[in-house]
Amino acid sequence: MWNLEKALFEEGFSRVAGVDEAGRGPLAGDVYAAAVILPPGAVIDGLDDSKKLTERVRERLFDVIMSTATAYCVASASVAEIEERNILGATYLAMNRAIAGLGIAPDIALIDGNRDAGIEYPCRTVVKGDSLSASIAAASILAKVSRDRYMAELDARYPGYGFARHKGYGTAEHYAAIRALGATPEHRSLFLRKAH
Repeated sequence: MWNLEKALFEEGFSRVAGVDEAGRGPLAGDVYAAAVILPPGAVIDGLDDSKKLTERVRERLFDVIMSTATAYCVASASVAEIEERNILGATYLAMNRAIAGLGIAPDIALIDGNRDAGIEYPCRTVVKGDSLSASIAAASILAKVSRDRYMAELDARYPGYGFARHKGYGTAEHYAAIRALGATPEHRSLFLRKAH
């Protein structure tokens, strides 16, 4: 998973930040992003795309990544910002906040996906980057675990919606809860309108 970073090191980039998001698709909750700069060649056993890992493995790797990284930051954009900017604009906002929060300016950022129009830093996109880049994979885990923990907090604040289980995604259980209980302030009204 170091081939992309190695190629960039050979081009003269010394600080490479991997950037990924979590929570673009759900009906509720903030969208999260993380940026991670790993020391060149760092070995993190089990590092992979967060979607391929169990929750337990992600939780274990979360602490390992934070203790190994040269710099890391997790940031988010609120439901209000999603409503105002749309989900893509809010995702860029969260990603820019994560990169800014590193405390060390990266020479280049590797962005998971194929779009970077809203990124304010030198960057390159990498399709399926969370499976191809160590730093993007690390960012995907930090973003996913952070958002899952946030959804567990929402679950405690809004019992009956099942946020801890479905993480805000549009499951049958979630739609049934919205019909029975109504929408919470944490629901994305734009997404709910599209769902009906």
